[in-house]
Amino acid sequence: MADTPQPEADENWWRGAVIYQVYPRSFTDGNGDGTGDLSGVRSRLPYLAELGVDALWFNPWYPSPMADGGYDVADYRDVEPVFGTLAEAEKLISEALALGIRTIIDIVPNHVSADHPWFGEALAGGPGSPARERFWFRPGRGEGGELPPNNWPSQFGGPAWTRTVDPDGTPGDWFLNLFDSRQPDLNWNHPDVRAEHEDILRFWFDRGAGGVRIDSAAMVWKDPLLPDLAEDPSAVPHPYIDHDELHDIYRGWRRIADSYPGGRILVGEVWLPDAERFARYLRPDEMHTAFNFDFLACPWEPARLRASIDTTLAAHAPVSAPATWVLCNHDVTRTATRYGRADTGFDFATKAFGVPTDLELGTRRARAAALLTLALPGSVYLYQGEELGLPEAEDIPTDRLQDPMYLRSGGTNPGRDGCRVPLPWAGDVPPFGFGPAGSAEPWLPQPADWAARTAEAQAADPDSMLSLYRAAVRLRAAEPGLGDGPMDWLDTPPEVLAFRRAGGFACVANLAADPAELPPHAELLLASGPLAEDGRLPRDTAVWLRL
Repeated sequence: MADTPQPEADENWWRGAVIYQVYPRSFTDGNGDGTGDLSGVRSRLPYLAELGVDALWFNPWYPSPMADGGYDVADYRDVEPVFGTLAEAEKLISEALALGIRTIIDIVPNHVSADHPWFGEALAGGPGSPARERFWFRPGRGEGGELPPNNWPSQFGGPAWTRTVDPDGTPGDWFLNLFDSRQPDLNWNHPDVRAEHEDILRFWFDRGAGGVRIDSAAMVWKDPLLPDLAEDPSAVPHPYIDHDELHDIYRGWRRIADSYPGGRILVGEVWLPDAERFARYLRPDEMHTAFNFDFLACPWEPARLRASIDTTLAAHAPVSAPATWVLCNHDVTRTATRYGRADTGFDFATKAFGVPTDLELGTRRARAAALLTLALPGSVYLYQGEELGLPEAEDIPTDRLQDPMYLRSGGTNPGRDGCRVPLPWAGDVPPFGFGPAGSAEPWLPQPADWAARTAEAQAADPDSMLSLYRAAVRLRAAEPGLGDGPMDWLDTPPEVLAFRRAGGFACVANLAADPAELPPHAELLLASGPLAEDGRLPRDTAVWLRL
């Protein structure tokens, strides 16, 4: 298929882009079956263009049994029928490009679905078959092989191994699944695995994709000896995280991306505490950018935020890569809720039911955080619904929860469904315009009190979160000093985060208990909330200034 031209000729568009994350199941339902789909996204492209974003990142839209929200992929070259068709994906990419919006698709290299043809071949082939070499099949330990091959844990709880059943009905070998038991891990030592994924990249770049986001990018390569995980994993090389062999894989992917015009990009999901190791993935011949999870998980505390910003910029500087900034995604408690809690940081281990939230406080902080984030150097990712200030949906009946994190924890971990609830578009009652009139009930229920949070209601309110985001993204695009480039901290009290960008632009965010003096300035460009009567900046408020 002929390559689809990208908008303009800016090969470096990604260095300062605003990228909007679309979780397809929950964005808009175009056909009325209760699940978001590509026709729904196409109908909302004018909304996204008005928001001013440069690109859309889509969570997986491939055929999948949805054991893990689509991250269990059965076919990388097609579209899940509930979302639409391959032809519709091609139309969506093309229509978005016509509006100047690129498309970034999700690639999941660590594992496939148990429904993937390769895994079916592996099970049918039996122990020792060539088809099993694409995965990690091993005999169990113990006298009868009844114990897993090693002690690796699943990211979703329990062991990372599942035992097969041989054709005669007896227990067989085990296979590795670092996530759900229906997501067998691939063996990246096998040439078929490498060749297949390189071909998948070409398949989507040929259809106009502007880039790929690489899921669990630092977990793909495993120590082939499959040693036990040490009690202190930091004391020895980790058996499946951040191996040097990964870099050769991504250099191959970069060569493919660079062979296409228009600045096709690789974006890594790289969870690493070591900033130097993290930056190695961003060398000029590897990934273009990677998600900044330190900032995402950082609490709303001035010293911690400033340290995170400094550490992030320092880590990216040696490899001349732009930083990325994100407040929330499809895995993380929504910002307005998290910032209204006593513990404003994020950690999967601390997710629990019944945590008290001051939503008014959290929303005020989320508004300030929006301006802070959009003013920082580099690119910004905006998760769908954050521009509406949506809180975490915490009243979903437990019999409606679908996340394997909830199911595999025995019901103790609420999982991630609360940030994946379908978006409210219009109207006074659920489903708030999520689908056409007479549609089926959305796949997850929406809170009944979201009428004031719909896109329609907020578009008519100049003080809404949506209006704030539209104004901020528009100003960001117009300010030559924003996006990629330098920044300098201003001399302020430690509880006030203030920095200067080029062109006399400044951002000031007050996290102190008392109002703060603003630096001398010629113009107030935008504020996350009203100033005090004496002109000072109230607590948990941010402004953009022209100095």
